[in-house]
Amino acid sequence: MSTAPQPPVADDLPPVIVGAGPAGIRAAQTLAAHGLRPIVLDEGRRGGGQIYRQPPPGFARDAQALYGFEANRAQAVHAALNDNLSRIDYRPERLVWNAGPGWLEVLHQDRSQRLPWRDVIVATGATDRILPLPGWTLPGVYSLGGAQVALKAQGCTIGQRVVLMGTGPLLYLVAYQYARAGRGHGVSVAAVLDTAQWRDKLAGTPGLLSQPATLAKGSYYLAWLVAHGVPVHWGVQLDRVQGLTQAQGVQWRDRHGRTQHTECDAVALGYALRPESQLADLLDCRFRFDALNRAQVPERDPAGRSSVSGVYLAGDGAGIQGADAAEWAGERAALALLQDRGQAVDPARAHALEQRLARLQPFRQGLERAFPFPVHWAAQAPDELVVCRCEEITAGELRRQVRDTGAPEMNRLKALSRVGMGRCQGRMCGAAAAEILAHASGQDIAQVGRLRAQAPLKPLPLTVVCEPVDPEAP
Repeated sequence: MSTAPQPPVADDLPPVIVGAGPAGIRAAQTLAAHGLRPIVLDEGRRGGGQIYRQPPPGFARDAQALYGFEANRAQAVHAALNDNLSRIDYRPERLVWNAGPGWLEVLHQDRSQRLPWRDVIVATGATDRILPLPGWTLPGVYSLGGAQVALKAQGCTIGQRVVLMGTGPLLYLVAYQYARAGRGHGVSVAAVLDTAQWRDKLAGTPGLLSQPATLAKGSYYLAWLVAHGVPVHWGVQLDRVQGLTQAQGVQWRDRHGRTQHTECDAVALGYALRPESQLADLLDCRFRFDALNRAQVPERDPAGRSSVSGVYLAGDGAGIQGADAAEWAGERAALALLQDRGQAVDPARAHALEQRLARLQPFRQGLERAFPFPVHWAAQAPDELVVCRCEEITAGELRRQVRDTGAPEMNRLKALSRVGMGRCQGRMCGAAAAEILAHASGQDIAQVGRLRAQAPLKPLPLTVVCEPVDPEAP
């Protein structure tokens, strides 16, 4: 792959890993095993990432209750970090909010320090893909990932009677976790509303059979929900979240087009996941449209090398593949970094990791077939629907800008409408705005581009003080 020029940096700088989920932890473990002491920057308080998020110290629930079938793997990932703490420089509660050639801006508490790098592994994971509907800005409406964070990290649910809706494997996993955690505690799952059809599940089965153990776990979640009386509906159309000052119900249409109402006091919403790729963008990595992710993703070779020398990509931040793949990709990216530093690595191990990752493609394709993106969402979104809640930009305003100015791509639409300029920097509204732009302009979604990343990647406190950093500082 081609490389972008960078200014010279010190040869003795330790590798930097951004993210301490499965990819980041396995990358750190691999580098430590080869004699390097990487700096690991973790936005969280404890390693594990979103999928293996650890509860606070003293939390009572055991690993089986928190992670279910993934308890052993979660504990193995946590152990890989804990067992290597003396050999790595682990820095929790660090937000990387800006980046450039050879440097990262890292926020800790109210101090921001510039950290130099020679090599960096970007393992920033994924976030929820959100498609708004009327009422989604009401208190009590969360993303699926947010609902899961509440359960794992705070030991609480988002409500007493919860509706989970959208589509994707995470929908059923969170529903299962909520239904199990709520038993005996007065918490119930009022409904699981899946926009995918049952025939989609059947059509995706051949691809899903390429990973039978994973398919069996997903099937178990669904069977458990049905067996325990949780209403599960497929092929639905989501109309609105109802309520004046708080979510009080959901109006939806079943597969026969009949209007239904489900009472609730909280809603979790999501349409699978999207790569968290903004840091790769600031690092000037080249992007391409990936139809499987229905998004622009940073380019990487099979080893994890990006288009920028010294920048490596691992895990869902460069394309959604799941937690198992993230572990393998983290290790493979670390081996690529070592190779590029002139260190000997086991070529058979490197090849085996690439083969494992390649074998996941049929399963990944099966998932997209089983939980397809609702391609008609943009055509059905009403003009008054708030798409960008930070700037209060509606679908009608976006359509008007396209109609009146002929805005052909996302950054032009952003300049004209301010969509994506708020606190979330397009994380919540970017995918939806792109869908509306594509529909309103008559283009394919691949043609409208992506919102370019801007610093700060996430909000900073007004009291932040910027200062230089010693790369060896704890």
